[in-house]
Amino acid sequence: MRILSGIQPSGVLHIGNYFGMMRPAIALQADGEALYFIADYHALTSVRDPDTLRENSRRIALDFLACGLDPERATVFRHSDVPQVTELAWILSTVAPMGLLERATSYKDKLARGMAATVGLFNYPVLMASDILIYDSDIVPVGKDQKQHIEITRDLAVKMNETFGEIFKLPEARIQAATETVPGIDGQKMSKSYGNNIDIFGDEKETRKRVMSVVTDSTPVEATKNPDKSTIFMLYSLVASQDEVADMRERFLEGGTGYADFKKGLFEKLWEYFAPMRKRREEILKDKSYIDDALAHGAKRANEIADQVMQRVRRAVGLR
Repeated sequence: MRILSGIQPSGVLHIGNYFGMMRPAIALQADGEALYFIADYHALTSVRDPDTLRENSRRIALDFLACGLDPERATVFRHSDVPQVTELAWILSTVAPMGLLERATSYKDKLARGMAATVGLFNYPVLMASDILIYDSDIVPVGKDQKQHIEITRDLAVKMNETFGEIFKLPEARIQAATETVPGIDGQKMSKSYGNNIDIFGDEKETRKRVMSVVTDSTPVEATKNPDKSTIFMLYSLVASQDEVADMRERFLEGGTGYADFKKGLFEKLWEYFAPMRKRREEILKDKSYIDDALAHGAKRANEIADQVMQRVRRAVGLR
């Protein structure tokens, strides 16, 4: 079974990225052949500074490796190290119905947030379909908000198969529910663009400040509080043990503890949870060649697979 997942190097990674995409992806290393790419081609729709893009791409690799991605068990590489993906995207675009792309909700959402209506942004689902199909992917872990992209990918694969013969296998989405349940400090879904993030590897002072800024209601200290509507409790549930979560729930319900104390407990658990990853990150930074070697090894493997698929595609559509 081949598993594919990607992450955009559009900024510093936060705990929403970790629990929503990274942790589930890292866990899948044991389930099959896992390929994880840093989607720098996709990031071009929003990142305009070349130095920033290069720096972000390398930092994503560093942080992913620090969080547990093992280059001996999984393939990690930069999107742009497999240029065949853009060739396949063009071929897919020649059969992609305009109406299919016009119905893409992510495009409408990005326009609503103020992004420019570029061809690249509109054609984003075609490039994503190419990302998936070029590696003969079986499983694609995604959040519910990305499910439509997998459906578009399957539609394009069917269209190609109907037009040119059996070329592509149909990938399956594996929905990662956690992507929808990681709130930011304002209670909305955690996102760098919303400014409500808590970074995985932020320094201690800034992390504490962000946690203590979590928005709460005006319930008095002595009153009972609803844990199921609390951002503090939801974040704490991600990093604490079952017993610790049960204890915090009980303290919410019995009253007598203020939100400030709950926030302090949340900070302590967050800082403790990511401590081994901070240590691993420091170790990787001391090895000057580790990141480059991991990316080079990953690019070699990714290109081997992509070349095989593209030979099949070119032959089917009539290219040399």
